[in-house]
Amino acid sequence: MTAIHPNSIAKWALAALAGLSFATSATARDSLGMFGTWGAFRDSAVPRCYAIAKAASSTMKRDYQPYATVGTWPKRSLRNQIHFRLSRKLAGDPRITLRIGGKSFKLTGGGGDAWAEDNRMNAAITAAMRSAGSMTVSASGADGKRFSNTWELAGAASAMDAAAIGCVRSR
Repeated sequence: MTAIHPNSIAKWALAALAGLSFATSATARDSLGMFGTWGAFRDSAVPRCYAIAKAASSTMKRDYQPYATVGTWPKRSLRNQIHFRLSRKLAGDPRITLRIGGKSFKLTGGGGDAWAEDNRMNAAITAAMRSAGSMTVSASGADGKRFSNTWELAGAASAMDAAAIGCVRSR
């Protein structure tokens, strides 16, 4: 399987976030439902489906609006690809860590994005997301200071399932 470049994920995920607040009939995305703080969407033109959520609010400095996505591209045989848009620009060696429940994952990334190192890690992360209450990504910002972003996971499993089912129809 070939991974999708995170910048491509960032572009459509940002558009999806906008869709969470400003749904219009002009978008190609279909809402598959809202599940807690997580939404599920299908873009039949690509086709692709994804679950997406904004990070918890913070009063700390932010360069970007942080969000997490779990995406599926049925024609490319890719599913459950994890992507994080983090709140800050990353250092050259950002030391990105995801913590879910008692598990820890070393992510890769750059700019303001982070993702799993491979499909095996994607599968482990999505499995951990199904049984935990929250997840937190910590990294070093471009200013050298550590920061973190947290997502509540209530509804994440249902949103991931809705996205997966939505893409079965897109094949």
